[in-house]
Amino acid sequence: MDSLATTALPGLWDRLTGPQTAPDLWVVLATLVAALAMVVPHPLWRISRNAITIAHEGGHGLIALFTGRQLTGIRLHSDTSGLTVSRGKPYGLGMILTAAAGYTAPSLLGLGGAALLAAGRITLLLWAATALLLAMLVMIRNAYGVLTVVLTGGAFLLVSWLAGPQVQAAFAYAGVWFLLLGGVRPPFELQAKRSRGGAGDSDADQLSRLTHVPAGLWLFLFHAVSLCSLIGGGRWLLEG
Repeated sequence: MDSLATTALPGLWDRLTGPQTAPDLWVVLATLVAALAMVVPHPLWRISRNAITIAHEGGHGLIALFTGRQLTGIRLHSDTSGLTVSRGKPYGLGMILTAAAGYTAPSLLGLGGAALLAAGRITLLLWAATALLLAMLVMIRNAYGVLTVVLTGGAFLLVSWLAGPQVQAAFAYAGVWFLLLGGVRPPFELQAKRSRGGAGDSDADQLSRLTHVPAGLWLFLFHAVSLCSLIGGGRWLLEG
């Protein structure tokens, strides 16, 4: 038994951290088209946006923990909205970073995923995504949120364990393209709502009250992060 573990663990570690062969360019382009098809048409976006909400609320929660706040729960709703609740000082750097993390999280996660794929770490990306989703599941406080995270995490788990290298690569590239492209749309949706007088308690408005910086400048930051991540991450994916 000890001999088997000694043999298996290094092999598992090598599989996790070792580089894999990048897919052909046509696969990268096909996954780009697939991601666009999930982001651009509104009917499909209403469904796929749930994954962006997971990243959005996960970003709030992760930064809340990193800045020393107490994360009490995350809720994901069927209208693709979400709510992350944390305890701590209602002001200061920790609160500002937590509020700013939501709209920037999908794009920054996509950028990090693109960096891993450019380095050939396809399996590592899939396992890291699964681990993050499992960690987030512990903090979900409503049934719809649990269902959404379980289905998303289950897809990553099944692909990382059961699928062949080509399927894993296509799935990983599609997921990263989706985060990069999907991270661009929510700031524009928020801008449209604010132009109609809605979304008065949005992340940008909360940041404005915390920092006394106009909400429009925070919205500009969200746009800048998402577009720069798409440009930089897209270059890595296409050149990888």
